Amino acid sequence: MTAPEKILQQAVVHLRNGNTILYPTDTIWGIGCDATSGNAVRKVFAIKQRPDVKSMLLLASSVAMLREYVVAIPDEALKLISTEHRPLTIIYPDARNLPAGLIAEDGSIGIRITRDAFCCELITQLGKPLVSTSANFSGFPFPGSFDEIDPKIINMVDFIVRWEDQDKSPNIPSKIIKFDSTGRISVIRE
Repeated sequence: MTAPEKILQQAVVHLRNGNTILYPTDTIWGIGCDATSGNAVRKVFAIKQRPDVKSMLLLASSVAMLREYVVAIPDEALKLISTEHRPLTIIYPDARNLPAGLIAEDGSIGIRITRDAFCCELITQLGKPLVSTSANFSGFPFPGSFDEIDPKIINMVDFIVRWEDQDKSPNIPSKIIKFDSTGRISVIRE
């Protein structure tokens, strides 16, 4: 068994047990959990010291998984998912099958279909989307690499995915766009 497979299996066990993880995503290091577990989601809010009125985004592994958590996917969103080269988070108007704490007051949810091989495999093995919120305290700058993560956060999560934690290449957050209920698009973060 290679190290990444062992790490992957350990992370999946923690996620299935309602624990939090610190993990490398397709953008920046994130704090995550099983997005369908209300208790785990509350733990992530507590770690981030973030008000629960501020929703968090999710990572999914496929359009099929995405369909389970939003009422409708606009055709334009499907086109963007297949053509956008950099990581793209899309906020959809009508979330479903998720804990209330993840859904914004307007009923929306931000979901990114990741192309990162490790994240895809982690999500596929879990069979559910992951919460993916930057590994920082609310209101503080996001970490560009593992070394920039506050040690207090490292001590608060249940499991650290020791994969790519030595990588020093700069990371940036995803582009974020939002679809409203009429299908109109607005850019939240370029």
